[in-house]
Amino acid sequence: MKLYISTDFEGASGVVAWEQALEGQPDYGLGRELLLGETNAAIEGALAAGVTEVVVNDAHNVMRNLDPSRLAGRAAYISGRFKPLYMMEGLDDSFDAVILLGYHGSAGTASVLSHTYNPRVISEVSLNGEVTGEAGVNVLVAQAFGVPVVLITGDRLTGEEARRFVPGIRVAIVKDSVSRFGAVNLHPDTARDIIRDAASEAIEAAADADAHPIPMPARLDIRFLTEDMAEMATWIDGVERTAPRAVALEDSDTLSLYRCFVAVVYLTRALAE
Repeated sequence: MKLYISTDFEGASGVVAWEQALEGQPDYGLGRELLLGETNAAIEGALAAGVTEVVVNDAHNVMRNLDPSRLAGRAAYISGRFKPLYMMEGLDDSFDAVILLGYHGSAGTASVLSHTYNPRVISEVSLNGEVTGEAGVNVLVAQAFGVPVVLITGDRLTGEEARRFVPGIRVAIVKDSVSRFGAVNLHPDTARDIIRDAASEAIEAAADADAHPIPMPARLDIRFLTEDMAEMATWIDGVERTAPRAVALEDSDTLSLYRCFVAVVYLTRALAE
């Protein structure tokens, strides 16, 4: 049985500040340790439930946040930037299940360090009319390959958002956000125990999980911080301007829809940098 894990960062217990989640910042070393501990807990739980192969895709910021030599289960590690499938790079139909680890809530919410892909560009994303964070967008890729997303870890709000798009997904709650920069965090050992158990349960039930939870055709509505960002997005074929600061993408192919979204993210980043 083959498992794919997409690791973000902000949803790890104990992480509440950018200084813990960005390379070169003073508390980045602590943040890395917290993320690695939760990643390994998920791998250990999955292995105990029968998984024989694990691939971890580092999906946060510069995407080199984990020490590959310390990953449990001799997991393969996808790292580095400018990946065609971004947060879901390396996923294909050879996998049996997906875990989204260390995820956070959507832009504008009180989830710790909330944003949706690029906080300097995107103010809101909706999938089929429902506001979504990165989890909902990333499910599009899993659905394209027919692989169920069986578990997400992070704060309570992140789990609630994910269930809008994957009703049967298991949620490992490791902290409760009290603001965008504060949370009640479980002790790291407790958080890892919860994730380990949840991963085992999720893998054991993966064969019955829904791999196609999003109704098709699917539509993404993106609201930007400025009008010129929306204008730039329309340079990509298939992107429709719907308001001064908003565009829409629609497709019956979830992978094509996601690729278009990623192209918008990469292109509009130029105006923020």
